[in-house]
Amino acid sequence: MTLTGPPTIRPARPEDVPAVVAMVHELAEYERAADQCHLTEEQLTAALFATAPGRGAATDAPGRSSRGPALHGHVAVDGRDQPIGFALWFLNFSTWAGVHGIYLEDLYVRPAARGTGAGRSLLAALAAICVERGYQRLEWWMIDWNPAASFYASIGAQPMKEWVPYRLSGDALTALAAQGRGGPHTSGRPSG
Repeated sequence: MTLTGPPTIRPARPEDVPAVVAMVHELAEYERAADQCHLTEEQLTAALFATAPGRGAATDAPGRSSRGPALHGHVAVDGRDQPIGFALWFLNFSTWAGVHGIYLEDLYVRPAARGTGAGRSLLAALAAICVERGYQRLEWWMIDWNPAASFYASIGAQPMKEWVPYRLSGDALTALAAQGRGGPHTSGRPSG
């Protein structure tokens, strides 16, 4: 790692994918879940850089639409343009506010680069996108024992203790999907 000043933040490029995938696996190990992380370079490349041919245009700002990838990424790079941290994110939508926001899926800075401002700079870049595009929120989840909580508080982020996250996966997801494909309790037609 070569840092002669603050890290540079830029959108992820295809050549960054191997480093980002490696850091995702580092993050999974840090979060004591290495056995649950199966991300490959091919998967991340497709998610970040492939456009979905069958996807309809999604409005991402007033008067604009995009057919780009659903996942976006930014990297913090050192003086040799090598990634030392990353942020992977996608758009969400607030039905109450009527505008998009950014959901930060993962933020990670390699241990040797912590304290360089890379994490703050990555979040600042996403905050700037929110402000430029008229988004009102930048949101993420954090594992409850992560010491980054004090850092997040220092930039003004607030925990949303009144909300409880839910996840549907595995057999439960498959069983519910069967109902949506004309199984029990459905008409077989999309609603709405």
